[in-house]
Amino acid sequence: MRRPLRPEESRLWSQVTSTVHPLPGRASAPADPPAPPREALPAPDPAGVPLRLAVSAAVRKPGPASGPKALEPARRRRISRERDPIGAHIDLHGLGQDAARAALERFVLECWREGQRAVLVITGKGIRGDGVLRRLTPEWLAAPHLQAVVAGISEAHRRHGGEGALYIALKRRPLDASAPPRP
Repeated sequence: MRRPLRPEESRLWSQVTSTVHPLPGRASAPADPPAPPREALPAPDPAGVPLRLAVSAAVRKPGPASGPKALEPARRRRISRERDPIGAHIDLHGLGQDAARAALERFVLECWREGQRAVLVITGKGIRGDGVLRRLTPEWLAAPHLQAVVAGISEAHRRHGGEGALYIALKRRPLDASAPPRP
């Protein structure tokens, strides 16, 4: 379904069509009648909105980000130079989206429970550099149940897989390690 043209769009279109002539033997298409102007909606009455709704609308946080925050440059450098050891790695090549997501979440939570601070996830680059797993892995790591575990992510150094791999920095475990991670 197409939206109706705005008045300025209609004026511009009429200018364009006035300069164009149909090919010989073809009739010109009839012009669409201009749409009637829309009435502006009345502004909401602030006195009629309960205070609780007004405050929650003003304090509302932006929507979910496309991924967890980026790894700090100094920490990324330490990991890439292996001064902070890469505790484990997982290769997601050949897995479907559902299997890859389940394997990734299980891997990250297991590494976090073991106390590892940095891991390597190999996603591959895909056929033209736009692989599905490469694109979706940051979104999966931004899931609410992993926010208490993942500190940040960054593209890996060339010797660790470059564009087809990610460093994942994990947060420290709380002293009460028996408790599950909280968002």
